[in-house]
Amino acid sequence: MQRKFLVGAVGGAAAVAALFGVGTHLLSGTKSTTGLDGQSTESVGGHRALAANVVAGRTESKYHPLPWVGAKVSGVTCPTGLKAVVGASVTCTGKKSDGKPVDIPVTVVKATADSVTWKFER
Repeated sequence: MQRKFLVGAVGGAAAVAALFGVGTHLLSGTKSTTGLDGQSTESVGGHRALAANVVAGRTESKYHPLPWVGAKVSGVTCPTGLKAVVGASVTCTGKKSDGKPVDIPVTVVKATADSVTWKFER
């Protein structure tokens, strides 16, 4: 009887750990797809671009999604919008909770007429 309990307990703990790992992976992603509409779009060098404030806000909210993932940052700003062109990049900046500055590279990985998929480095 003790052996069955031990096997069940170990199996249950393994399932919880796996679920925790999957949840962390899903919530800690650094990739985002954002629609290009009148409120999220600006022009950078003659190209449609995702507005700087949209990139900054989304990056700040996803940079530290869980207490055990990433460092807490605030005041994230981006110098320009992110061109809706694959490979386009911009470096946003913010401050960690200890006040130290942090650079956050952001790059476009996919662009269509309606949306931009981009990622940042944590």
